[in-house]
Parts: sequence; C-alpha cells; structure tokens
Amino acid sequence: MSRIIEIKKKPAAPWYIAGAVWVVGALALPIYELWALGLVAVASVAALAAAFKLCPPVIVTKEVPWFTGREDADEMLNRIDADRKRLLELDERIPDDALSAAIRRMEAACSGILAQLEKDPDKASQVRRFTNHYLPDAVKILTLYAEMEETGVSGENAEEVRRQVEANAAVIATAFENQLDSLYSAAALDLDADLEVLKGMLKGQGLVE
Repeated sequence: MSRIIEIKKKPAAPWYIAGAVWVVGALALPIYELWALGLVAVASVAALAAAFKLCPPVIVTKEVPWFTGREDADEMLNRIDADRKRLLELDERIPDDALSAAIRRMEAACSGILAQLEKDPDKASQVRRFTNHYLPDAVKILTLYAEMEETGVSGENAEEVRRQVEANAAVIATAFENQLDSLYSAAALDLDADLEVLKGMLKGQGLVE
C-alpha cells in the first residue's frame, strides 16, 4: 500500500557559498600564485564546512505506492499492482458472469501476492516469472477478449479466442491462486504445468512467440 517516506536532500547553498569564495579570492588576490591559490582553497573548504553546519539537510516527504527498502521488490510490487488494476477494469468491461468471476479470483490472488511480497520482499524471486510473463499475458488475452466483445468482431478465429478464454479462465485463476499459496510454503511451486494452457492460448493466436 502507499506510504509517505522522508528523503534527506543536502542544500545547494553551501556550494554556492564556496564558489563565491573562489570568485572573491580571484578578484582580491593574485590567484595565479601558489600561496594565493592555496589560501583561497582553504578558505573555500572552511566556508563549505561552515555553511553545511548552518544549513541542515532539507527533509522532503514523498508518497510512494510501495516501499519495502528493496528496489527489485518495489518494482515488482508496482508492476503487479498495475496489472491488478487492469484486471479490475477488465471485469467491468466483460459482461460474461463466469469470466468475471474468474477475473475477480485473479485479482484477489494478485492482492494476496502483493500483501505477502510487501511483508517479505525476499520472496520476490518466487514471483518473478508470474510478474514478467503469466500475469501480463493473462491481462493481454483478456484485453483482446474485451475488445472483441466491444467491437463485435466475428469469424472463426475470433470465436476460437472467445471459446478458449471462456473455457480456461478458471484454470488460469486457479494457477494464480497456486502462486499465492506457494508464498506460504518454504519452497515455491512449479507453476509451469498449471499455466501451460495460458501460454498455449497466446501462442495459438500469435500473441506471443
């Protein structure tokens, strides 16, 4: 879930002050001579150190969707959440009750995965394939289905896509739930067999190589 984090930013003013010392020194002293150059350098460093003490870091607050402290886990959380929201949108677009029920199961599984991954970001490796392939592929095929329903596309290929999506959506939802279940166990389950149907559908329609 989103949270507010604090970011410390060093102020820029001390660097401007140090630069000003160099400008003044160049105008007031023969800086081309070694002693003058050294004097200005020392004065600049002293001014910089003093300015940092007088100008504390600026605390900036920022709202982030997910923050675990691990960049790879946060990126994964953001990607899963984005596709989860697309599933919610697809549920609204697709009128078929059975298909909508399967989509809601997929969304619920995604929500559970998000909660587990936020709680234990070390589990990110267990959902990498799910995040990179299975979830976006499911969103892709469901989006195609929704577009065909909205535009009224007909024909043998379109009907085959509809038939396969409607027949296998529950299987895909079960695979998503198995992925969630695997996060509760010591070892991740091998979901390849469960999701072969999804890959077969996508390949059969030329959507993936």
